[in-house]
Amino acid sequence: MPTYITLLNWTDQGVRAYQDTAKRYEAFKSALDKLGVKLLDFHWTVGPYDVVYTMEAPDDETATAASLQLSGLGNVRCTTLRAFDREEMDGIIAKAAG
Repeated sequence: MPTYITLLNWTDQGVRAYQDTAKRYEAFKSALDKLGVKLLDFHWTVGPYDVVYTMEAPDDETATAASLQLSGLGNVRCTTLRAFDREEMDGIIAKAAG
């Protein structure tokens, strides 16, 4: 399955409810399971992003649906990046080379 890295920033609403962040994580993980998305890791961070997580989703549409569900709650804004492992990058390089 394709891998995605998501960078999150808390909104004002999310910061005001910081005490609930662990509960929100559990609800998010359950929502991902229902979409057929596997959460690989999840980290609260210091720096320009408040949370970083990695997931595997069947396709871009499902990954986007997961981000929309999460963002739609109003606690975070998402930036989702498609990630490629070494094998996938080798294939990309081979295509580019012709």
